[in-house]
Amino acid sequence: MFNALRYYWIAAKGYRLRPWHSPYIRWRMETFLGPEAASLTAGLFFHLVWRERARLREFMRWTSEYRRMIL
Repeated sequence: MFNALRYYWIAAKGYRLRPWHSPYIRWRMETFLGPEAASLTAGLFFHLVWRERARLREFMRWTSEYRRMIL
């Protein structure tokens, strides 16, 4: 959970209370989930995050391992 919060804090800089407006998060979700995430709204953002929570958890695990390797 801490890794997910750390990633979110870094990735959503400037958009922490409305991450669906963040250009980086929009790009990341579109490359991760495909064209269905191209036009993110608050409802769609939370729907996709909830639906893909297992894959996102695995991505967070990978970022944590990667971070440990480079530091």
